[in-house]
Amino acid sequence: QVQLVESGGGSVQAGGSLRLSCVASGNIASSYCMGWFRQAPGKEREGVAAIDSDGGQTTIADSVKGRFTIPRDFDTNSLYLQMNLLKPEDSGIYYCAAGGSWLSLNADLFSDWGQGTQVTVSS
Repeated sequence: QVQLVESGGGSVQAGGSLRLSCVASGNIASSYCMGWFRQAPGKEREGVAAIDSDGGQTTIADSVKGRFTIPRDFDTNSLYLQMNLLKPEDSGIYYCAAGGSWLSLNADLFSDWGQGTQVTVSS
């Protein structure tokens, strides 16, 4: 089992930036893909960005493409979400996830989840 702990959430005005962090511990396999998902009140969880097991490929949701990136640090088992030009519709709880060998934004393919960190963007 993999433990994931997110940090870096907070409140920011529209147009601002935040950097989320996720540290993985436990039975980490180098073949894991990792990703970020978010859920706004009353909405379903949606995939934001994911990165493959060697960090060579990423997939980014159209809604955040050009504004968010997903760096991964294998030395520290860390995953980041750099969020720029934030919009109010980016608000929600952001979850770090790991698992699976296929690069995807399908939450069903990820087996391990963090507790989430709140992001609030005000207009």
